[in-house]
Amino acid sequence: MSADKPSLPKGTRDFGPEIMVRRNLIFDQIRSTFTKFGFQPLETPSMENLSVLTGKYGDEGDQLIFKILNSGNFLDKVAEADIALGYKPMTRKISEKALRYDLTVPFARYVVMNKGQLTFPFKRYQIQPVWRADRPQKGRYREFYQCDADVVGSDSLLFEAEIILMIDEVLTSLGLTDFTIKINNRKLLSAMSILANAPGEEGKLAIAIDKLDKIGIEGVRKELLEGGFSEETCNAIEAIIAQKPSLDNLEALQATFGTTADGAKGLEETATLLSFLKGFGYNYDKVELDLSLARGLSYYTGTIFEVKVNNVQMGSISGGGRYDNLTGLFGLPGVSGVGFSFGVDRIYDVMDELNLF
Repeated sequence: MSADKPSLPKGTRDFGPEIMVRRNLIFDQIRSTFTKFGFQPLETPSMENLSVLTGKYGDEGDQLIFKILNSGNFLDKVAEADIALGYKPMTRKISEKALRYDLTVPFARYVVMNKGQLTFPFKRYQIQPVWRADRPQKGRYREFYQCDADVVGSDSLLFEAEIILMIDEVLTSLGLTDFTIKINNRKLLSAMSILANAPGEEGKLAIAIDKLDKIGIEGVRKELLEGGFSEETCNAIEAIIAQKPSLDNLEALQATFGTTADGAKGLEETATLLSFLKGFGYNYDKVELDLSLARGLSYYTGTIFEVKVNNVQMGSISGGGRYDNLTGLFGLPGVSGVGFSFGVDRIYDVMDELNLF
């Protein structure tokens, strides 16, 4: 009897010595920059209790969490009635743990569990793999590394400015000089839902707009219509995100957003961030305010950012944002944080395509 031919699960890869040397070059530069800016190293387990992860990423994100079956007879607690309720309630009967989906939620859990030993604001970096049950395609894997840097315990936009400086320093040092750091503010998205007569629907709105690059404006419109938004609402949203505002003339957006409290606050925060960047002597010509940038994760509340390398067919290589109450989900409210992540696998693919190794 012949042995089965060995194979890998889809969306995962082996890395031989030559590739590892190149990957370590990227890791070393990121780690060096994080340390220079005062971030401390941290690691958390590969698996978390399922209850820690669910409900933090929105409905679509929750479906991409890799659940781990309970050991032994995992069907032991499942009755016919549980099966009839559907897969979601039954999942809780057969799975108590899951592979982590990102590094931010485990970090929030760590902060809550160790708050007595931490000095705030607490700055940490974390370089570890995460897992998502996504459909594998170019630049999208089921197992991939994230390189996170987060600050919790301060609502100062100084830290958003630091993040932009770190992104620029890492990418420039790796030879990636033609890139765009896109920024937006979730408060502007909240204002957008009010202006489009869909108050309280910014979550659904963000999930749909977040797919603009993949499915185009017609795809976004279709998703919004299927989600219960009216034609008038879709027209209003399309008109708003079509604007290409200048960072040197944010006043031009006052007429659109200044009429709502969230919109005015979002513009004020964006202006403050730019003033900090100027104070650092940073020429923000690579920074762009993109009103269609949404970042679909539901825990973001303020500034959000995403980084794309220009003239390369690849999605974002970095992203993140401000979250005001992520620790509140674990019983520690009022601790604001901001963070971002580098996608090493995508950075590697971009550098390889541009022959930068």
